[in-house]
Amino acid sequence: NLVREVGDRFGGAVAGTLGKEVEIQESEEGIDLIISGGRMLFFRKNGLLFPTLKMVDLIQLKRVAVDMGAVPHVVNGADVMSPGIVSADPEIKAGDVVVVVDERHGKPLAIGLALLDGSAMRAPKGKAVKNIHHVGDEIWRLLEAR
Repeated sequence: NLVREVGDRFGGAVAGTLGKEVEIQESEEGIDLIISGGRMLFFRKNGLLFPTLKMVDLIQLKRVAVDMGAVPHVVNGADVMSPGIVSADPEIKAGDVVVVVDERHGKPLAIGLALLDGSAMRAPKGKAVKNIHHVGDEIWRLLEAR
């Protein structure tokens, strides 16, 4: 049950955003798009459920802030490298879904999968977050078209 899965992963209040009529569409890249009330709220990629960037105001995701020099790379789909991170929620555990924001305005840039715990993310080298969905990608373009 999708509502239960959303509730388990992101909290019961978030599951309530799905409404009664949920539609699942498959994209050309094999990503399941989860639509409710005409809005694309979540997507499933590689078997894992993620919120769209439009949902970050409704879901309290843990945050990773990157310096302004990292922003163009993140919005081009690059994974988040530790040297570009200025702060990370210390509660982050490897495997958590996180939102990547810019340090200056806190603007959401990407939804990612933490590769490290938050306390280890500000290392001098290495990848910290796998970029799953970013501003300007296929999912973003579909969101903008709705």
